[in-house]
Amino acid sequence: MFDFLSQKFSGILSWLKDKGRLEAADIDKALAQVREALIGADVPYELIEDFLANIKNKIVGEELKTKLSPGHVVIKIVHDELLEFLGGKTEFQISFQIPSVVMVLGLQGSGKTTSIAKLAKWVSKEAAKKGKNRRILLASVDFYRPAAVDQLEILSKQVNVDFYRAQSTDPIKAALEIYNYFKSKGYEYLFFDTAGRLHIDEKMMDELKAIDEKINPRYKILVLDSMTGQESLKVAEAFDKSIGFSGALLTKMDSDTRGGAAFAFKYALKKPIYFVGSGEKVEDLDLFLPERMATRILGMGDVLSLIEKAEDSLDKKSQEDLAKKVMGGDFNLEDFSKQLDMMSKMGSIQKIAKYLPGMPNITPEAMQAGEHEAKIFKCIIFSMTPKERQIPKLLDSSRKQRIAKGSGTSVQEINKLLERLQQAKQFAKMFKKFGRGRGRF
Repeated sequence: MFDFLSQKFSGILSWLKDKGRLEAADIDKALAQVREALIGADVPYELIEDFLANIKNKIVGEELKTKLSPGHVVIKIVHDELLEFLGGKTEFQISFQIPSVVMVLGLQGSGKTTSIAKLAKWVSKEAAKKGKNRRILLASVDFYRPAAVDQLEILSKQVNVDFYRAQSTDPIKAALEIYNYFKSKGYEYLFFDTAGRLHIDEKMMDELKAIDEKINPRYKILVLDSMTGQESLKVAEAFDKSIGFSGALLTKMDSDTRGGAAFAFKYALKKPIYFVGSGEKVEDLDLFLPERMATRILGMGDVLSLIEKAEDSLDKKSQEDLAKKVMGGDFNLEDFSKQLDMMSKMGSIQKIAKYLPGMPNITPEAMQAGEHEAKIFKCIIFSMTPKERQIPKLLDSSRKQRIAKGSGTSVQEINKLLERLQQAKQFAKMFKKFGRGRGRF
């Protein structure tokens, strides 16, 4: 998500932050690089000019009386303007009221149907955190795309919520039938899939307006394919003009999309982005939080989101037990294997790395090498006896030869694993020492 912009912005700001004094030429150079980055991200030109004009006005009006260096002040101004474009400082988080009908709109191929299952999963997870269980119904009137209704039924089973198939095949009559079923059965949420098209057309919009009048949804969410760049903004404007919507869900943000649609959406449409789809699994849905997105674009990471992802993905007791062993110095290859398992539950190294400060500067090739190394380490550990995993000192030359043969690896790779284990132990000692020192102050 925003990888392209993050790489570009971190490159610009790396030289800018070290500047003790800024000349007019430095500012012009930085703004030209920002312009180039946004054009490459497929942001509409007129919005780019607004963005740059706002930054330049603030830089010119800034008297630089803070303790920050001029370079850092410019970075702060860029961050604040970036935040304003993405949605502002108010950290809006959607919370669906009960009861609610959520009507989901979008073009065919945008990922609309899968997004409905992701929304249902997200609502279920949020309720589970509070010890509650929500009654959720999924339904569809997308009778135009072959097997669209069947797809949603299959997805409803994956996310463990109910599904209703209308008897009528007329979209408007079916919508009313679904709504009446939702009301009569006392469901708390209805996530309602509408028909998509390959492009905007008048018949589709008239049908959606008629359905809108029949079921009177509390929320209307527009699903947009972020890979379509500026075209997605045109689609959003057409939907807003014809039927209106509450906010957006951007899909395919884990792909090689350049982020232009997300960057420009709030500023252009004056509506919030609620969620972003960050993968193909039903769990791959994230809240769109402008403050966190701004820091990620600038290469500052998003550690808060990473912590939340860990809390959602990992068993708390397992985390605590492993942390105690690491900090206590009693960390062996069995624990190292568990650590690798925990990381894999949170996603690939590339996915995790996007949340960490400075990671845009690490090449995808280096991250792929890290993924490959982790798989090799797992194979090696699986080829050991339980005693060898718990007491790595037992691994003499003959044992290493046996393990290498059994795992299809080499003695050199086994030695690298043991080296990584020692590095992890050393890091834990340093961290523990730092913790004690900090406590004295």
